[in-house]
Amino acid sequence: MSLVSAVLISTAWIDPDRLPVLICGLVAIGIVLYTTFWRRGQERARMREIPGLKAVEEAIGRATEMARPILYTPGWGGDIQRPTTIASLNILSHVADKTAQYDCQLVYPTHDPVIMTVAQEVVRESYARAGCEDRFREDDIRYVSSSQFGYAAAVDGLISRLQPASIFLLGTFEAESLILAETGNSVGAIQIAGTDSTIQLSFFIVACDYTLIGEELFAASGYLSGDASILASVRAQDSLKVLIVVFLVLATIWATIAPDSSWWRF
Repeated sequence: MSLVSAVLISTAWIDPDRLPVLICGLVAIGIVLYTTFWRRGQERARMREIPGLKAVEEAIGRATEMARPILYTPGWGGDIQRPTTIASLNILSHVADKTAQYDCQLVYPTHDPVIMTVAQEVVRESYARAGCEDRFREDDIRYVSSSQFGYAAAVDGLISRLQPASIFLLGTFEAESLILAETGNSVGAIQIAGTDSTIQLSFFIVACDYTLIGEELFAASGYLSGDASILASVRAQDSLKVLIVVFLVLATIWATIAPDSSWWRF
């Protein structure tokens, strides 16, 4: 290759080998913009009913009727940057709205001081939004321990002493998941759990009343709030998944009937 050719290739605006990536990126951006701006103005996005999220109201109402608290924990495995932690805090905001209205105690133990501080602000804002600032108790959102099993022991102690009517286990969980779920089950609490860890999901499924599996946790805030922007983003993700599946099916068929073709190999 001559020096001139090398310079021309290095200064080219588009690398032909990366063209499929550009096309896929433009298609993805187009779908996101379409669902967010156009479809949002045409009709309300509908989501499949998720039993675990439908049970949130039931769990809060049960705790109110029994005059017992609600315990909500984001697990030990995450930090404030984890998507599961952010999704959990979004759900916490909705739960806090309801506990403020019903004057039901909401206890939130966590292993991370940063998560504790953010959760306090989330709950405080929810109580203020409901017009019940005087019902907010900052000490109910507490740091317990950064040690995994120290955290598990502390939360188990809270469950045993407080006897909560409802328990939310939503976030990033590791080996402590079954310990917490079994303790909650032993006090007769209705338990709603959710995590993105496939290893821990099996424990939640057998020990909890309702389990949010995988992406149901991330779609929960849109489901509960009905926010048009969040619902539009969920629809965009689903549309992209369908498009990817269709592409894989077509590519498989083409590779079968024309195995010598090379245009589809990226």
